[in-house]
Amino acid sequence: MKKNLKALTAAALLALSLPTFAALQVGEKAPDFKLDAALAGKSTTFSLQQALQKGPVVLYFFPAAFSAGCTLEAHAFAEATDEFQKQGATVIGVTAGNTDQIAKFSQLECRDKFTVAADPGAKIATEYKNTLEMKGKTYSDRTSYVIAPDGKILLSYTDKNPEAHIQKAMDAVKKYRQANPA
Repeated sequence: MKKNLKALTAAALLALSLPTFAALQVGEKAPDFKLDAALAGKSTTFSLQQALQKGPVVLYFFPAAFSAGCTLEAHAFAEATDEFQKQGATVIGVTAGNTDQIAKFSQLECRDKFTVAADPGAKIATEYKNTLEMKGKTYSDRTSYVIAPDGKILLSYTDKNPEAHIQKAMDAVKKYRQANPA
């Protein structure tokens, strides 16, 4: 009886610590957005609607520029950007953390390869249902999406470990391309 009570208590505590909302799922419509951004250190604006006119969009949210995991993920996306572009896909990174550093991050860690957008107050991350709370602040969780030109989500992948995000996104883009040759 005590064992069952302990197990139930542990399960209840775990459930309370999980996020209330899961990330948007495959097949759902991706919320449109326009954000201040940077590419190669220069200010720009990123519009999801405009990017989708060119092909699928790889939208990845990350917690904060220059943190260890986010830097590794940015390097990996930078290395894969040419291949994404060959597949007709646009890569965009979005962060709600230290948004004042996106220009420098786009240059140094994204290696001038793709746009990084600022999401002050995690407004867009909230619409995509992928936020996390740390030290009383709301950040964007590490979630990658692939969005088809019609706005439907083809991939929704959340994992704190940045390693698998790039391959999962590439697989989804290639699967889309096979079904929809240019």
